Amino acid sequence: MQKGFRFIWVLLLFSTLAGCTALKSQSLKGPGWYKVKQTDTLYSIAWRYGLDFRQLAQWNGLTEPYRLKPGQQLTLLEPDRIPSNATTKTKKPAKPLKKPSVIVKPLTPSYNQVIRWQWPTQGKILNRFSMTKLDQRGIDIAGKIGQPVRAVADGKVVYSGTGLSGYGNLIIVKHDNIYLSAYAYNSKRWVKEGKQVKAGERIADMGYGKDRKPMLHFQIRKKGKPVDPLKYLPVK
Repeated sequence: MQKGFRFIWVLLLFSTLAGCTALKSQSLKGPGWYKVKQTDTLYSIAWRYGLDFRQLAQWNGLTEPYRLKPGQQLTLLEPDRIPSNATTKTKKPAKPLKKPSVIVKPLTPSYNQVIRWQWPTQGKILNRFSMTKLDQRGIDIAGKIGQPVRAVADGKVVYSGTGLSGYGNLIIVKHDNIYLSAYAYNSKRWVKEGKQVKAGERIADMGYGKDRKPMLHFQIRKKGKPVDPLKYLPVK
C-alpha cells in the first residue's frame, strides 16, 4: 500500500509542476491578441492584419516612435471589443483593460492631391487588383532579376525585412498618416527602417516572386486597407 500511495503522490507532484510550467508559459488567449516577434514593427503588424497603424497604436497605448519588445502582447481589437474570456500569464488577477489615455489626432483628409506618385519599376503588369484574392491585393510587375525598385513617393521606411510570410524581402514606406506603400519579392534591400527616402530613390532590387518568375509585388494601402495602385500611379 505504501508503495502504491507513494507512486500516486509522485504522479500528482509531477502533474502539479507540469501545470505550473504550462501556466507560466501561457500567453493571452482568444481572438484579437498578437505576440510580438523579434522582427516585428507596429507597421508590419498593422499591415498583416489590414489595420490602420494609428488605431493599433491607440488601442495599445503606444506613442511614436512605437517601439515594441519581443513577447509583448498587443490587442488587435478596440478595447471595448476584447473578449472577456482572455487570460494573461500573470499570477495576479487580470485588471480590467482601460482605454489608453493617449490622445490621437483624428485621421486627416486624403493626401492624394499632394502625393506625386511614381511607378516603382518598369515592366508588364501581370494582374489586376482584387480584394477577394490575398495575392492580388496589389499588382505584380514583371521584370529582370536585379532591376531597380524605387520609392513611389517621398516617405519613411517603416519596415525592411523578411518577417511577413508570403512577401519575401519586403519594404514598407510610410508617406503620411494615410498612405503606405509596399514592395515585395526583392532580391536585395538597400534601405533600413527609419530611413527617409525620396520619390524615385532606389530602395531595392527585383527578385523572384510567384512561380519563380522575376517580378515586383506592389501595394498601396489607405488607412490600412489595400487600394488599387492603378488608380494612383500615373497612366502609362
